[in-house]
Amino acid sequence: MQRQLVTYAFDAYCGWCYGFGPTVRAFAETNADRIEVRVLSGGLFTGPRAKPVGEYPYIPQADARIGELTGAVFGEGYAKAFAEGTAVLDSADAATALAALTRQAPERALEFAGALQRAWYVDGRSLSDPATLHAVAAGQGGIDPDAVLAAYADPGTRRAAREEFREVRRLGVESFPSLLLHTPDGVRRLGGPMTTAQELTHAIGAR
Repeated sequence: MQRQLVTYAFDAYCGWCYGFGPTVRAFAETNADRIEVRVLSGGLFTGPRAKPVGEYPYIPQADARIGELTGAVFGEGYAKAFAEGTAVLDSADAATALAALTRQAPERALEFAGALQRAWYVDGRSLSDPATLHAVAAGQGGIDPDAVLAAYADPGTRRAAREEFREVRRLGVESFPSLLLHTPDGVRRLGGPMTTAQELTHAIGAR
């Protein structure tokens, strides 16, 4: 049976995506025999929006709401980074980091996306810092951290990340996270950030 394509449009600096991540991974694992999940970075903080986290004073309140509704836990390292306020939220760098990881093992994109988000939302490590990427790569197993850093430095990887931003816009995505099911009749959105894995499974049809 041919698997259906599901696009997960997310951003590594999106708190709702962090809260939704475990659900998406559980959904993908449960339905691995019938869906193929493609992860696309959305470019939430790019251009003039790529600013120090301290310039987004609404974020702590949003994080509290995300934690309340999804059970997501934000770490002490993240709280410290936010209090310092100097870490720049740059989604182009984060997307390039994900593209560099995914180049080594495309089938693990969802896993890598979660690892990058934990580096920021738990440990408070900037996703623009190559040392963060090296540490994330080393912690995943089965991939070469040095090869990941080389891919990150390759201009082609950054171009590929920016192409993902354009693809997300072409799909009509206006908010993150967005989970899209590709069908012969077009693209259909699946649930929202508080939808359960069981509800997502039901949404793609009974087995």
